[in-house]
Amino acid sequence: MTKIELYDTTLRDGAQGEGVNFSLEDKIAIARRLDDMGFDFVEGGFPGSNPKDAEFFQRLAKEPLKHSKACAFGMTRRKGVKPADDPGLQSLVASEAPVITIVGKTSDFHVAEVLRVSEQENLDMIAETIAYFVSIGREVIYDCEHFFDGWKSNPAYAAKTIQAAADAGAMRIVMCDTNGGSLPEEIAQLTKEAAAAVAVPLGIHTHNDSELAIANTLAAVDAGAIQVQGTINGLGERCGNADLISAAANLALKKTGYQVLDPERIARLAELSGYVYEIGNLLRRNNQPFVGPSAFAHKGGMHVAAVNRVAHSYEHIPPESVGNERRVLVSELSGRSNIIATTTKMGLAEDKDLMARVLEEVVNRENRGYQYEAAEASFALLVRRLAGTFTPHFDLEKYHVTSENRGGAHAHEGPLTEATVKLLVAGEVEHRVAEGDGPINALDGALRKALKDHYPNLAKMSLVDYKVRVINSEAATAASVRVVIESRDADGQTWGTVGVDENVIQASWEALCDSIEYKLCKDEA
Repeated sequence: MTKIELYDTTLRDGAQGEGVNFSLEDKIAIARRLDDMGFDFVEGGFPGSNPKDAEFFQRLAKEPLKHSKACAFGMTRRKGVKPADDPGLQSLVASEAPVITIVGKTSDFHVAEVLRVSEQENLDMIAETIAYFVSIGREVIYDCEHFFDGWKSNPAYAAKTIQAAADAGAMRIVMCDTNGGSLPEEIAQLTKEAAAAVAVPLGIHTHNDSELAIANTLAAVDAGAIQVQGTINGLGERCGNADLISAAANLALKKTGYQVLDPERIARLAELSGYVYEIGNLLRRNNQPFVGPSAFAHKGGMHVAAVNRVAHSYEHIPPESVGNERRVLVSELSGRSNIIATTTKMGLAEDKDLMARVLEEVVNRENRGYQYEAAEASFALLVRRLAGTFTPHFDLEKYHVTSENRGGAHAHEGPLTEATVKLLVAGEVEHRVAEGDGPINALDGALRKALKDHYPNLAKMSLVDYKVRVINSEAATAASVRVVIESRDADGQTWGTVGVDENVIQASWEALCDSIEYKLCKDEA
């Protein structure tokens, strides 16, 4: 078994992605989670570029990672400056990071046009920088920027750059597909040529501009690279970096002969993926391979029937091997198998007449604009209603919403929204009013006030997402809308509900009531 090192650069390269911004506490939390997962290296950033990265390494110096080696990132020394006099390199020294990752130029074009130094000066910059850190007891990883483009342009000079790094004491030489434009066959061939040129173990760092970051990573590993660099969820500049979630899963579960993490940690990849999305306040990519919510979601009736008989008929691995789960979607494309699969937990799947009625109702409702793929809680309530096993926890007598926007001296206050609800709860009339930032927020507040004394557990539930979609846009402002609400419980469980109406407030009320009814049913169960 060949040990493949995982080098995470989410906190530096990943943070360069559009819309990604980690706080210091975010970075510390992610680093410790990666450490707990058994990653070999965690790159924290360039301490010479900003105070946040400098503070990150100061914090880790006081409380070091237990397994992972923290890496501080920087560039080769400046032209004509000794390493000991270079402020950027001295910030790396001050970081106290046990591993220093240095990036240098491989391409003769970049040496001439970007650095604007001689080819010999670039070689000296590489060698002197690495030798300096080795001399003060640091391990050095050398990242060869534009390695593949440089090697294709001038292989003799590219070989000199990595030889200079090897001779200076670099522990790893990492080939970077910086522009993300190389093909797997090129990666494989040039990795073999690099391995023949130096004795230092190689690593691979790919970008996803051609949608080939993972394919290129695996090609490099098969050709001899022992370190894989990338980011969690493929975050990164432009089209992102190689996704270490997919890289680890492929190496552990699909390839043979490689050791990467252990099965218990591979089974936590979905958890790790979700954690980074949550910490970074980033939208989850539903169709993300291996760990996305749609990765093992089945919608077509024929597919579901097959999966029910033989799971691997439409699944390349067991979902639980990466911490994911199988989902059966309900829609107008569904067959009886979808309905049976989603109602098995309710103990209703054997009622064939009920299953037929549920399927007919789903088809009719989706024709009116309902969609249950992201509203599994509304679907569960629909089944219970059709089965006659649902008893509502409250009945609406009326609700009223007003929104007032005053001008003049009050213009700066913005709209004022107030909602009143009148419910019948356990034989008692509850009449409550609440203000909110908008009609839905106000309705939610009034509804909770009316129910809190009867169902105190609702305090543990919160709304985490609210989406509105116009269904028949040709009707203009008279169009029906679909509202989908996502709710979360204190234990982290989430569920979705849906409402449809020409009136956006009524559609929202329907989805809101379903979310609360589902919570109450769940607690009772």
